Amino acid sequence: MQLVRFNPTRELANFKHPMNIFDDLFGDFFKSERADLTRGWNPKVDVFEESDQIVMKAELPGVEKDKIAIDVNGRVLTVKGERSSDDEVKQDHYYRRERSYGRFERSFSLPDGTDSDKIQAAYKDGVLTLNIPKPESSKTKQISVQ
Repeated sequence: MQLVRFNPTRELANFKHPMNIFDDLFGDFFKSERADLTRGWNPKVDVFEESDQIVMKAELPGVEKDKIAIDVNGRVLTVKGERSSDDEVKQDHYYRRERSYGRFERSFSLPDGTDSDKIQAAYKDGVLTLNIPKPESSKTKQISVQ
């Protein structure tokens, strides 16, 4: 899995020009409310390392455990699933509908030598946690001075 360190300056790429008042005035007015429903959604994921493993936590609120699939193909780990829409309320009774529904799929590169049989997954309170053991070659080794 390729780890990329947090870099706050990366957010500058999303900085809007301050004179772009069209977006400020109209916001999302011209965007389709159905766009999120048709294209699915991407869950937010945190990836960090500990001394002997890489930990990945994905926010999957409202996703049932049996609708989550985790696949490893070579060095690529893929998490996919689906969050079903709430059909209890008729579409014309909504004032606002902001939550996204549908299928999602996220893929991550694993380090060379990762043993996919030792990856552990747990799902609790809408958070999927994957514990990925580091390969022996990438673990930090302490050498004592004689």
